Amino acid sequence: MDRLEVLKKALEKDPNNPLGLYGYAMELYKNKKYNEAIEIFNKYLSLYEDQGAAYRTLAQCYIQIGNLEKAIETYEEGIKKAMKFNHPTMVEEFKQEVEQLKNFL
Repeated sequence: MDRLEVLKKALEKDPNNPLGLYGYAMELYKNKKYNEAIEIFNKYLSLYEDQGAAYRTLAQCYIQIGNLEKAIETYEEGIKKAMKFNHPTMVEEFKQEVEQLKNFL
């Protein structure tokens, strides 16, 4: 059984487990299963909003499937959450990403 299967099976038992959701989404991303990763990251972030790394990887998923507008929207949402939870370096990082992506539109 590979890592994706193990994580998926664990989530069947505990579908809102934060470590399980995040780990599964990251494995999907690493395996270039971007649409599936997007679905899991969105579920994860609906439950656990103080997770800047998840916004970053979710935005990267959108970039990989060519949806730059959605990537920008995701980074902007990440900026709001980073401000809310006092993560100033993440705010700056995400702002830079947004500016770079806007150059491609």
